[in-house]
Amino acid sequence: MARLKDEYASRMVAELEQKLGTTNKMLVPRLQKIVINMGFGIVTKDEQKTLVDDLTAITGQKPMLCKAKKSISNFKLREGMVIGAKVTLRGDRMWEFADRLISVALPRIRDFRGVPNRGFDGAGNYTLGIKEHTIFPELVDSSAHSGMDITFVTSSTDNKACKELLNSMGMPFAGRN
Repeated sequence: MARLKDEYASRMVAELEQKLGTTNKMLVPRLQKIVINMGFGIVTKDEQKTLVDDLTAITGQKPMLCKAKKSISNFKLREGMVIGAKVTLRGDRMWEFADRLISVALPRIRDFRGVPNRGFDGAGNYTLGIKEHTIFPELVDSSAHSGMDITFVTSSTDNKACKELLNSMGMPFAGRN
């Protein structure tokens, strides 16, 4: 079982129940899934394969390729071209990824001062943008550099409960807000 999942079950649930003032353990927010989205833009087949392999190494799961829905000539985009990839993590893989992201990858960002507080969507989800995916230790020598969006989908219905959950998991938010 994942270390962070164990910690959630043993310590965080009781802590969150007290902080949020709930009387039922089932009302305590929990992490439902993590969605990782990587946009490629216009890249060659080799770069695309490298980015897909990198995303596979980071998540431990094969990504789904996202294709353009319609052609846009100003962007040199044709319908059906692969423009990105996404992975949805659930269960133990989700907990392992969250643990590695919070404890290993985020501290490796140069001049890191915490993740921004403005990534909440009002429905209990948090999205974090990363400029370079090479911060993950699984990628020893990656030649391709691309950013990614990581969305934490929780069972909470508001930003406060979501932030409390992520704080208890160890997410390093910037500032005191």
